[in-house]
Amino acid sequence: MNNQPLLEDMRLFCAVVRTQSFAAVARDLGLSNAVISKRINLLERALQAKLLHRTTRRLTVTEQGDTVYQRATRILEDVDAMAQAITTHREAPRGLLRLCSSSGFGSRQLAPALAALAKRYPTLELQLELLDRPVDLVGEGFQLDIRVGQVQEPHLITRRIAHNQRVLCAAPSYVAQHGAPQSLQALAQHQCLVIRERDQDVGRWTLDGPQGPETVKVTGALSANNGEVVHRWAIEGLGILLRSTWDVGPSIAQGTLERQLPDYAQEAPVWAVYPTRLAHSAKVRVCVEFLEAWFRDTDLGATVRLPKPTR
Repeated sequence: MNNQPLLEDMRLFCAVVRTQSFAAVARDLGLSNAVISKRINLLERALQAKLLHRTTRRLTVTEQGDTVYQRATRILEDVDAMAQAITTHREAPRGLLRLCSSSGFGSRQLAPALAALAKRYPTLELQLELLDRPVDLVGEGFQLDIRVGQVQEPHLITRRIAHNQRVLCAAPSYVAQHGAPQSLQALAQHQCLVIRERDQDVGRWTLDGPQGPETVKVTGALSANNGEVVHRWAIEGLGILLRSTWDVGPSIAQGTLERQLPDYAQEAPVWAVYPTRLAHSAKVRVCVEFLEAWFRDTDLGATVRLPKPTR
């Protein structure tokens, strides 16, 4: 068996499983659906196993296919890590690096950084997906997640690459109509704009204050799974927002939002998160180190000088 075509067919198969679409993989690679189908058939023949059930409407993975996908993902990561380890000291990192992040941070902060990274390392292929939901890093085939907030998975490697806080803010029009909250618990009586995004604990806000961490249960008529949408609602005077300084800093500086309860904030660092199997990946290392330097040099989150707590 020729192992090189087998490895490439495994890559195609894993891509098809992740996207659940022959057409999407064909489009990404500039191939026809027929070529993708033929390559999957060759892989099934080589492994003597049925990997996919295909109909005109649906594509599902067989039990054997799921086993192959899990093992193939690990094999391909090991092959890539081996190649990177060999070339680390004599060449720039090369090959595909699949990243994910939330839509707001990914589009406004991460995308410019990756553009600069691509210019520095033209042999590195970067594929970014923006997802406002929890991500199974290994199961979905991502090598790196740039995450704002908390990391719950103890089996993943985490590296803090930037400082960030979430703060409470509201539009002057909201404060004029409803008044400003005088304590954290008073938020329960206000219209609060809830974000159902990544690590956010929906309806429960925990912030550090003069007496340490405090939690309040909040409610409101509006919620969304996208922070940019909720930011816009806050500017329109529809409620109080808990949002990262990298996002609301400019709005506070311009006066379209005003910080509420300035003695309170929620720590929400920016993390680089990746599987333990990629601990020695040159691609991951170079990307993480570059992003750490980028966010340090651009002073992430310092677009506005936030009031210092009086504690």
